[in-house]
Amino acid sequence: MSNVPVAVVTGSNKGIGLAIVRDLCKQFKGDVYLTARDPARGQGAVAKLQEEGLHPLFHQLDIDDLQSIKVLRDFLKEKYGGLNVLVNNAGIAFKVSDRTPFAVQAEVTLKTNFFGTRNICTELLPLIKPYGRVVNVSSMVSISALGGCSQELQKKFRSDTITEDELVELMTKFVEDTKKSVHEKEGWPNTAYGVSKIGVTVLSRIQARMLNEKRKGDHILLNACCPGWVRTDMAGPKAPKSPEEGAETPVYLALLPSDADGPHGQFVSEKTVRTW
Repeated sequence: MSNVPVAVVTGSNKGIGLAIVRDLCKQFKGDVYLTARDPARGQGAVAKLQEEGLHPLFHQLDIDDLQSIKVLRDFLKEKYGGLNVLVNNAGIAFKVSDRTPFAVQAEVTLKTNFFGTRNICTELLPLIKPYGRVVNVSSMVSISALGGCSQELQKKFRSDTITEDELVELMTKFVEDTKKSVHEKEGWPNTAYGVSKIGVTVLSRIQARMLNEKRKGDHILLNACCPGWVRTDMAGPKAPKSPEEGAETPVYLALLPSDADGPHGQFVSEKTVRTW
């Protein structure tokens, strides 16, 4: 078993994920795994970084596939005895112009962005070693989407006692409500991406609370963050930030020094804690 520290970035063959891997290769003292659903794309991204003189490793990972997550989990457990840094970056978004029915967009978007991210956390959080760092890439859209929710939903999503099961119930209800075309009547905003990222931010707050309760002495720091509006395939060419600039806050949180006691359980953008 290797004593080398290890970092994993999900959805990292392009865009912000690739920029995060590039930065970690330069700054993290250990092995850095670039992951992708498609091994050919993943290996292509690794080759690109190797040309820059960097040495990422590759592991296949599709966060929509529980078996794929478990294969990665077992690999990390066997080879490294755990995990030091996890950056949950994988996510999807439909284009504004997409004509796919909203209920389908809701189900597909939440499947990856919320339920996929949750599955990764369920399998990999128990592997996080003392002084580990976990970064869940959310979005400022989660804050605007929260503002578009009914007061009742806002209260639930801001609660300091909401459980993971209750959050899953709410996310499932959103998808069901869209299928019945009653989501607006039920107090939901008209953005599937926004609701999925509310889920990621609230999940992060819950997970940080659980770490405080169960592993207080392990000094693990877990946060949600917004990379900003970044020029990627997802956000399009008009966005103001480069992927490198988008990687800044996730990398800052992934590399918080071992003597740091925060931020933890926060929503962070531009390296600054935001009010949820």
